Amino acid sequence: MLPLEVKIDLSIVDLLKGEHKSKAYLLINPNSKVPLLEDGTFGLWESHAIIQYIADKQGDDSLYPSSLQPRADINRWLFWSAYHFTPAVGLISRERISKKMVGGIGGPDPAEIARGEALLAAAAAQVLDTHLADRQWIAQDRLTLADLAIASPLMHTEAAQLPVAEYVHLQRWFAKVRALEAWQASEPNRAEELAKRLALVSPLTSAPTAQSLE
Repeated sequence: MLPLEVKIDLSIVDLLKGEHKSKAYLLINPNSKVPLLEDGTFGLWESHAIIQYIADKQGDDSLYPSSLQPRADINRWLFWSAYHFTPAVGLISRERISKKMVGGIGGPDPAEIARGEALLAAAAAQVLDTHLADRQWIAQDRLTLADLAIASPLMHTEAAQLPVAEYVHLQRWFAKVRALEAWQASEPNRAEELAKRLALVSPLTSAPTAQSLE
């Protein structure tokens, strides 16, 4: 459930079973990744496109205003997240989490982790933490899609050992996001489920490639 209180019926795509590689799934998402939104006969992939669509369909512009400049401000951070922030987090999460859960060659690659940490330091320290020094929220002085999109990759901060603890402004902001009722409704259960899976899955388990994760 989003802060807009949109009711969404969730269907689990089991990556461990390779359901994202099935012919039926590839017909609606040729990228073989999650998430995917189905609204009647309309299928939509890419997480940022999905949250934009949901916000627009709801008709409440509190998270995603329709005015030109406020929307452009939010869009800039969505693009920044997709191009700079999320890929950096993804490199680390893939090595420390995804390889264990959905397969990968060998254990965590120190070189890939170091590359992800360098990219994340640049994004987190030079851009996001500095930007948040005198702001409560990322865009428009209020909670928007920008906050939800950028916070999302941080949900596995502990499990992936993301090196972001030193960024005080980022941590203050992330604490506010985690305190949201909508976040609280989903994160604790997901974190517990992840911990159980990581404890049960052997590094040698054969499974679909972790690159299927978006």
